Amino acid sequence: MSIELGRFNTLKVVKEVEFGMYLDGGEDGEILLPLRYVPEGCQPGDELNVFIYLDSEERLVATTLTPLVQVGEFACLEVAWVNEYGAFLNWGLMKDLFVPFREQKMKMQVGNKYVIYAHLDDESYRIVASAKVDRYLSKETAPYEAGDEVNILIWQKTDLGFKAIIENKYSGLLYDSEIFQSLRTGDRLKAFIKQVREDGKIDLVLQKPGFEKVDDFSKVLLQYIKDNGGRIYLNDKSPADEIYSTFGVSKKTFKKGVGDLYKRHLILLQEDGIMLAKPLNS
Repeated sequence: MSIELGRFNTLKVVKEVEFGMYLDGGEDGEILLPLRYVPEGCQPGDELNVFIYLDSEERLVATTLTPLVQVGEFACLEVAWVNEYGAFLNWGLMKDLFVPFREQKMKMQVGNKYVIYAHLDDESYRIVASAKVDRYLSKETAPYEAGDEVNILIWQKTDLGFKAIIENKYSGLLYDSEIFQSLRTGDRLKAFIKQVREDGKIDLVLQKPGFEKVDDFSKVLLQYIKDNGGRIYLNDKSPADEIYSTFGVSKKTFKKGVGDLYKRHLILLQEDGIMLAKPLNS
């Protein structure tokens, strides 16, 4: 058995000492789980799921805390402090995560957050981070089809929209013209594949393709108005994020749905909202 440094491992407790528990690290020897992290009632022979990293003296150590990133993952982390060697990020553990200057795209500033990739340094075998995330994204063609739901991490703003990291592996793009809520670097959310282009680039949308059909949303909107007493306080002047939080659609789709119901004389438009053209009890 070999330990996966920088990731969670399931290890057996071999002995108890005054300052914690020692775990069986196989060929890496016994690994200390400090007393502060030992679960109540833990006994030798128990198996624990623990995160393995290096302490300040470069020794393997275990914790039951969950870090904000594991080796092989991307995350958006805040800079805790900087010295002459690089920056140190808060990743939820006592020892901060190191980003050498050579792995920074720009000089990192204390208090700012940056999207990074956590990996093992080939020379020192230490857990480090890199802000040059492009090199760690897959260049393979993604196995997605239009409409597939994926988890994304908002990476950076561009002239076209927002770059996002898909399922901790691929790069994708959300176009400004199709974004109907506020986004910022570090946001994690669900998205949908719009298309995988011939060159392998991936277009994303925040709304499932197909739900943009006006007739589909018109039915949803009409029923919502009925369920709310025949009147709602939203209209085409309402903020896009308020519309999205209520219906899960873009402002463009909302306006098309409103227009469809209005043309069919099913609703009346007012300054502060929308109401049914005919009372519910008529």
